[in-house]
Amino acid sequence: MSSQPNPIAENEPLLVGDHPALDFLNTVARIDGVLVDSLKSDRDVARWLDASGWAVEADLAAIKAGSLLEAAQELRDTIRALVERRKAEKRVDLDTLNAYLAESRSYLKLTREKDGTLRLRRKWKQRNPEEMLAPLAESAAGLLANGDFSLVRKCENGDCVLWFYDRTKSHQRRWCSMAMCGNRHKVAAYRKRQQQSA
Repeated sequence: MSSQPNPIAENEPLLVGDHPALDFLNTVARIDGVLVDSLKSDRDVARWLDASGWAVEADLAAIKAGSLLEAAQELRDTIRALVERRKAEKRVDLDTLNAYLAESRSYLKLTREKDGTLRLRRKWKQRNPEEMLAPLAESAAGLLANGDFSLVRKCENGDCVLWFYDRTKSHQRRWCSMAMCGNRHKVAAYRKRQQQSA
């Protein structure tokens, strides 16, 4: 049993991927050897979107129960397959992601900040689950088209399934997070050295 707090077990979004599409893949993580999905309800999906900066403003009660979760899981599976194939330099099938992109209905809105400055924001229509997920689909498409896939990596911990975009200056990031897998690796290496010297 791990003594570290577990964000997924606590149902908090795990945002270690340095890209929203990769953070979305990371909603499935291995905890104590078992794959755990932190998205278990429409509300979990809405909470994740909100934490990522895309607040669901639509009334979840107005959509069929479970439909946002179902659409999110389908989109996540699609993004995972596309990222894995793109990383392996294999041909990708874009039809499913393009179907989500076709549902995107957005507009620009000019707003005034508290200090009086003007800010341009993109707003998405949210009449159905696919529209609620549109910003995420757009983010994934941006990653696939413009991302440097030499910097898109899986955590080097063989038991970990988390992805990240290495934005470090040296581009030597190895772990999903130092607090999780990086420290575990350091502790394991230290114990191994101690056993060898004993």
